[in-house]
Amino acid sequence: MKMLIATKNPDKIREIKEIIDSNIEFVLLSSLPFEIDVIEDGKTIEENAIKKAVEYAAFSSMLTLSEDSGLEIDYLNGAPGVYSSRFGGDISYDEKNRLIIKLLEGVPFEKRKARFKTVAALASPSGFLKTSEGIVEGFISFEPKGNNGFGYDPIFFYPEFNKTFGEVGLEEKNKVSHRASAIRKIEKILFLLKQEAKEDY
Repeated sequence: MKMLIATKNPDKIREIKEIIDSNIEFVLLSSLPFEIDVIEDGKTIEENAIKKAVEYAAFSSMLTLSEDSGLEIDYLNGAPGVYSSRFGGDISYDEKNRLIIKLLEGVPFEKRKARFKTVAALASPSGFLKTSEGIVEGFISFEPKGNNGFGYDPIFFYPEFNKTFGEVGLEEKNKVSHRASAIRKIEKILFLLKQEAKEDY
């Protein structure tokens, strides 16, 4: 079974490949003979995930997996949320992390609750569509820690590890992460599709 991974983010691609253990032939956007850009203008993480999966599936005529993720911080009324990748404008994630820490300056640990949320979507050109959600709860640390992971990982403190996601390896992160939770649910759907052996998928 072939499946298009509808993201250009190399870190997300690496995590998805590590999470999915099934015998799937992954196809990357960079290997397509044409370039597609889907505008992520959804009002929610779920809307963005679905839009990418459906449109890339239609353009490529392939079973397509997409995902959209966001960091929600209670003290900031859920921000940056669906705008996580655009938060603070065209700046690096190091700068985004520093900006969030500055916005939470003086806020005690117990009020720094946050969560990572991922919605994964699986779509086929024939109209098949399934979604799944993964959430992991934690806190925003007082400073960035760790050089692993990507994005907001260095400031997302996970109490069960007593570390930020930036301080743990990919294998350990994938045991509990939002993306791993959502993608593993999709993997079960992929297994069922393979069992049914429906050629239109």
